[in-house]
Amino acid sequence: MRFDVITLLPGMFAALTEHGVVGRALTRQLWSLQCWNPRDYASDAYRTIDDRPFGGGPGMVMMAEPLQRTIDAVREAQRSLGTGRSNVIYLSPQGQQLTQAMTAGWAAGTGLTLLCGRYEGVDQRLLDASVDSEVSIGDFVVSGGELPAMLLIDAIVRQLPGTLNHQQSVLEDSFVQGLLDHPHYTRPESTTAGVVPPVLLSGHHLDIIRWRREQALAATARKRPDLLRNAQQCRLLSAADIDFLNRSGLGSVLN
Repeated sequence: MRFDVITLLPGMFAALTEHGVVGRALTRQLWSLQCWNPRDYASDAYRTIDDRPFGGGPGMVMMAEPLQRTIDAVREAQRSLGTGRSNVIYLSPQGQQLTQAMTAGWAAGTGLTLLCGRYEGVDQRLLDASVDSEVSIGDFVVSGGELPAMLLIDAIVRQLPGTLNHQQSVLEDSFVQGLLDHPHYTRPESTTAGVVPPVLLSGHHLDIIRWRREQALAATARKRPDLLRNAQQCRLLSAADIDFLNRSGLGSVLN
């Protein structure tokens, strides 16, 4: 899978490419990254890529023309490699909020072009002409699109076959089945903070599966009842799930 990232700060992406499971996946060539600096496509000797906003106001706005030339260069590189044109995604607090389902869809594709804004944002004409979608990582503002882009890449790459030692880990992540993940425990069996639930030491596989499902339901009901209601609407809850919630006094969150 190929990611083309348009960014003024390509060095930031070393945090992603040189560390952790995503970095190891890059070494194994499960994905690739090419950073494109818009300053390389500026038209003046000062490599200008921003200017004052029309109408006044604070800050600077990234100019459309250097960004358009950068996108054109990305598309030409994609054509020469035979990878085909990838969708251009602008990382923006005004975009659709990123979800696990969105990353799963992209993980099944061949690549993305990610546009990282800076300053007050990007000239709207560039967004209208060349951006396929805008994506937000939450209802807050950060200094630029680089961190959101890295989060998006990480969320996608970890789903690629071969990235994780156990692909089952991806299937059991929070949100994959509409619920939050169940609690996890490891050795030793007893610490000053408490003990491991006996069912996990029992060796009874079906009992463990049932306990984990119930714990996931309870965690979702307490922390994200909106997810639980959505799971009910999407018919992801079984009769046994609803019975457990009612017996646990958590069924009211479905109403």
